[in-house]
Amino acid sequence: MTLVVVLLSANLLVARNPDVKFIADTLVVQAEGKFEADPDLATLTFSVFAQDKNLKQTYDQASQSMKKIADVAEKNGLKKEDVTFGILTVRPYYEGHKKKRARLYTVQGQIVLSVKDFSKLGTLLEDSVEDGIPDFRSLTYSLADEEAARQHAAAAAMRSAIGRATALLEQKGQKVGTRRFANLDVKQIVGVSNMSLYSAAEYNSIATATESSGSVGWFGAAKKVAAPPPPPPQPQKITVSATVQCAFQIQ
Repeated sequence: MTLVVVLLSANLLVARNPDVKFIADTLVVQAEGKFEADPDLATLTFSVFAQDKNLKQTYDQASQSMKKIADVAEKNGLKKEDVTFGILTVRPYYEGHKKKRARLYTVQGQIVLSVKDFSKLGTLLEDSVEDGIPDFRSLTYSLADEEAARQHAAAAAMRSAIGRATALLEQKGQKVGTRRFANLDVKQIVGVSNMSLYSAAEYNSIATATESSGSVGWFGAAKKVAAPPPPPPQPQKITVSATVQCAFQIQ
């Protein structure tokens, strides 16, 4: 009679929890685990674009923009390995299908700065605007070692699965035996901040508007007030989640 009561309570628990299944002498358990951490890597991306009728001049303009960004990085103490240069791609534009001579060329590329000292971000943005770099910028916070974060989340999921299986079998006077298989799924990282910032052109328009609306000086001229560059967004905690399905032998 006691055995029946124990089985009924175990079956009731299984019915309430679809993540637990009994198959012959095997217990299948599904559990989740999470790992949270503060981001330790900021990625600042600059898109380079140049357009002109002369191919060499267009390419030189794009290359010069790349160099300006690299100079800003060096000025702020970034190492060479923290600067990644993308490939500059050239695209010609033709007038009609029969003419072989290009009427216009565009050159595009990007350069990426990897920043571990977040206190440098504000200065990097200020210097890029002051140096007149007319390129779109985006800032992304992430983890430098994402694989380690995935491993922590997987370990948390496994601990949860073992704990759940142990608690269930203890009600039947049984123990968790050998793990027969495990199916792990690490979900996408949640919480990575990705924010687009002002381009230099947008910044200049804001600065112009600010100057126009400034107070009038002694000689009736508008007082120039420099618009501050947009502050870098504050990083949030990053969460990595994992789901594991384990089959344990019942002892």
